[in-house]
Amino acid sequence: MADPEIPPKDKKSLRSGFTTGACAAAATKAAAIALINGKSIAKIVSTLPIGKKITFVVIRCDVAADRAEAEVVKDAGDDPDCTHMAHIVSTVRRTQTTGVEIDGGSGVGRITKPGLGLAVGCAAINPVPRKSIVEAIEEAINETAAKAGGFSVIISVPGGEEMAKKTLNARLGIVGGISILGTTGIVKPFSTAAYKASIEQAIDVAVTNASTTVVLTTGGKSERFAQAAWPDLHEDAFVQMGDFVGFSLKAAVKRGVNRIRICGMPGKLSKIAQGRMMTHAKGSEVDIGMLARIAKSCGADISLVEEIAHANTARHVQEMVEKHALTGFWDKICGKVVRNCEKHVSKNNLVSCLLTDFEGKRLGFHGRE
Repeated sequence: MADPEIPPKDKKSLRSGFTTGACAAAATKAAAIALINGKSIAKIVSTLPIGKKITFVVIRCDVAADRAEAEVVKDAGDDPDCTHMAHIVSTVRRTQTTGVEIDGGSGVGRITKPGLGLAVGCAAINPVPRKSIVEAIEEAINETAAKAGGFSVIISVPGGEEMAKKTLNARLGIVGGISILGTTGIVKPFSTAAYKASIEQAIDVAVTNASTTVVLTTGGKSERFAQAAWPDLHEDAFVQMGDFVGFSLKAAVKRGVNRIRICGMPGKLSKIAQGRMMTHAKGSEVDIGMLARIAKSCGADISLVEEIAHANTARHVQEMVEKHALTGFWDKICGKVVRNCEKHVSKNNLVSCLLTDFEGKRLGFHGRE
């Protein structure tokens, strides 16, 4: 945990925290200074990637003749992060060569697929944290007036393998632990940045593995339904976009994807059909009136149109449509989804849409199969 410089609360009174990368760099600087001076330390002032200096508490610092090891606890603030309160450990040794060698130990994942910005086989320590770790060693040398030389750094996270099960790492090709991440060093509470980054990474993996088709799904359940619908596609082609429809579309187009399939269920897809490119529940309710108008265009009698107009949810509408065997309704919803998505990225003949019920049954479709 940081002390005394704790990031300020945001406008909603939520407390910010620090990234795993920032904690890894702080632990590395502490271990390097302890190794150089031959004695443990309890606090360390570390520089974040944005240039801000933060004092971190070092909860453990062990020094031996040939190595030093320091441990920092990650405080993610009020962000719902599975790595909150994770222990980030850095083991630093002198080497006979020049420069800084960085690797991952227990609890840090390994890259097994291309497209993640790191070589296959290396530790999942992202480029910015790697740069911060090198700079932490340089700061330690400068502050102690030590003789420059080579160092090896191993970053470990006790329990990291279990933490990784709560992330998308395995799907992305990162196995055996968490990733050491962070571009600024600060975790903003309830930030969307981490999820957006995972979407971009997933699309990068798909493209790198020669997939020109990407399937954007609204969640894990719809992803399973999409995989059953298109079993010929490799698992890398399936990307959970969550609520970030517009962002995911643009990220895919930017990376040269020439065919996008969207799969979801009535609630989320109804929102996209009404033009919502961010489908989070708050401020993005389903337009029941639109659904009623579509029912009318499908030939529903006035009583059904009125019934739908007073429905509570899209799922409620689904029950009514099914009960009255109203054909073409969900196909029209899918058509609206496709047109809105293509309008958002200014590209025609790009998107297809599959709409299923909550058991995976196909209700509607529009576009190229």
